[in-house]
Amino acid sequence: MIKTFKFSGSEYLPSVILDKARNEFKISGLSIPEDSYEFYRPIIAWVDEYVKNPNLVTHFYVFLEYFNSSSVKQIFFLLSKLETILKNGKEVKIFWHYKFGDDLIKTKGIKFKELLHVPFELVEHDK
Repeated sequence: MIKTFKFSGSEYLPSVILDKARNEFKISGLSIPEDSYEFYRPIIAWVDEYVKNPNLVTHFYVFLEYFNSSSVKQIFFLLSKLETILKNGKEVKIFWHYKFGDDLIKTKGIKFKELLHVPFELVEHDK
């Protein structure tokens, strides 16, 4: 069984929970690492393992308040890995959360939705 991946986050790094047993997949907070490749490398490696034997249904929640340009590429790469689940006949959906009035995060979500071949829902929150 794949081990749970948890990272508590910090002032500049997002919290990450990847828990197959509890069917919980979430990234939240700020993503402004000095080296986004190194930060996301173990997260992407975990997802690579997970997609080999995923749950019947996978819902991936993104609650990012801000991310820098180097994080965009890594986040996109991470989310694109989820396409494998769909190709193998199992259900996957990304929920992209953003605050009302946060056009930057909303626009990035719209762009990701256009580029990814995975069901993708934009979820707006008041404040």
